[in-house]
Amino acid sequence: MSERTAVLFVNEAFYRAFADRDAKAMDELWSPEAAVTCLHPGWGPLEGRQEVIESWRRILGNETSPAVICRRPRVYLHGPIAIVLCYEQIEDQLLVATNIFRQEGRHWRLIHHQAGPTAVQLPEEEAPAEAPKPN
Repeated sequence: MSERTAVLFVNEAFYRAFADRDAKAMDELWSPEAAVTCLHPGWGPLEGRQEVIESWRRILGNETSPAVICRRPRVYLHGPIAIVLCYEQIEDQLLVATNIFRQEGRHWRLIHHQAGPTAVQLPEEEAPAEAPKPN
């Protein structure tokens, strides 16, 4: 698996943990070694693993938290650091997000997440083509 593919995989795992409201999986994605930071939309900056993980526990434990879907992730590799820029779709709202990962041994771990409003409008995704009808 290429490093780019590995980063996309862990980025998808981040959004899967979000969708599944899986606090344990979310905890495992964040670096236990590096200084971590997070900026949730409308929040102040969070610094340090304990503060960041506690914020995710509160978000994931809130049954009214909306579903978040990652759209158009793009990976930028910088040696042991990877940046993923993507959009987060939350119902009819679109945010732009930055996820920064650090390579720790054979694993990529989150060290920063930031999401906020954007004026960008993504085009509607094309509907899947209809299957041909039997004659």
